[in-house]
Amino acid sequence: MITFNSETPFTLENEAKIASWIEHTVVSEGFVVGDVNYIFCNDTFLNHINKEFLKHDSLTDIISFDYSLGKQVNGEIYISIERVIENAKSFHVSFENELSRVMIHGVLHYLGYKDKTTEEKKTMRLKENHCLKMLIH
Repeated sequence: MITFNSETPFTLENEAKIASWIEHTVVSEGFVVGDVNYIFCNDTFLNHINKEFLKHDSLTDIISFDYSLGKQVNGEIYISIERVIENAKSFHVSFENELSRVMIHGVLHYLGYKDKTTEEKKTMRLKENHCLKMLIH
């Protein structure tokens, strides 16, 4: 089950459509959806998690905790709405586009995609773009 929660006044529009898109992505990669919980928050909330669990004192747009079991995808994905707004402005894209990219990025990590090396980042970006096209259609 894919759930959406918020630690801020933010409310996700089209929850059913977004959940279906995420589930389709997971299934198309040969996995099954377990429990994936999205938590929308602000910079302060996410920075606290970043410091406490990852020992990083920096702002980020997303932190995901992967609790997957074999081919069953489970996890928590924390997204800073403030960072998404700023990144959308910096990248000259809509807030909705940037939020969708960040949301699918977290799930793609659960599916084995990485983004540490230049080649991994390129592959991740291509997969994100492919998934974004699926959401639009």
